[in-house]
Amino acid sequence: MKKYVPMTETAFYILLALSEPRHGYGIIKHVENISGGRIVLGSGTVYGTLTKMQKDGIIVVFADEHRKKVYEVTETGRVLLTEETKRIAELHRNAERYWGGETE
Repeated sequence: MKKYVPMTETAFYILLALSEPRHGYGIIKHVENISGGRIVLGSGTVYGTLTKMQKDGIIVVFADEHRKKVYEVTETGRVLLTEETKRIAELHRNAERYWGGETE
């Protein structure tokens, strides 16, 4: 799964949105909400990424009720999200240390 680290912003936010099971439109609205409207994912981008993630075992279809697929993150997806979060935190710490003027 090294191809997911570093993770694209789209993949990161989709996995983050799947902290609880959601359908595609729910993912789009959740990402728009948590990014303060900065990121508005297109449906083609979301469904293309979801299909790829499903093939790679990062997410599964949780349910298919009312003709809507509901997606859920797998344990592999949770591990990837945790690793990416650690990587981003390291970037942030280093940026603060060397660019933000912090001293040790």
